[in-house]
Amino acid sequence: MLAFRGEAAAWLSRLGTDQWQRPYPARKLLEAIQAGTVFMVRDGDVTAATITLTPEAGDGLWSDQEMREPSLFINKLSVARTHAGQNIGGRLLDWAGDRAFRSGVKWLRLDAWTTNEGLQAYYLRQGFEYVRTVTEGDAVNGGPSVSGWLAQRATYPANHGLVDETPAPRSVS
Repeated sequence: MLAFRGEAAAWLSRLGTDQWQRPYPARKLLEAIQAGTVFMVRDGDVTAATITLTPEAGDGLWSDQEMREPSLFINKLSVARTHAGQNIGGRLLDWAGDRAFRSGVKWLRLDAWTTNEGLQAYYLRQGFEYVRTVTEGDAVNGGPSVSGWLAQRATYPANHGLVDETPAPRSVS
């Protein structure tokens, strides 16, 4: 998984963004996997994409009122370069929205890198609506500023075309 993230970081660097250039602690990735929040799209024996879907929001990004609304949060969406251009990311976002809907939540939310305008435009094309950009100066409880571009979309049942072999989602609300 760290190699997969490394590939994504190298690709982002070639695009001219500093997103994911900091080392990611293996311990944090292992904790997310053990918590059951990391999901993979497999193409035979190859990992084609990953996403994290969690009830935990990034520190200081969403208001107390927003946090009271039933939501799931996505992050670390990445698609292997060998599988790029096949809409796997879009289908995985639909899968996440469908899973969130089946969990009984209203919103699928995300925070994206504040300087990666291409990524922001991608999420807007995927039906997310821009909420606001949180900077270090206005983050609640001193939250991060590099991933402060916030967006959300309502959850709904989706025909994503992926074979879901994961256990049924637990109710979040």
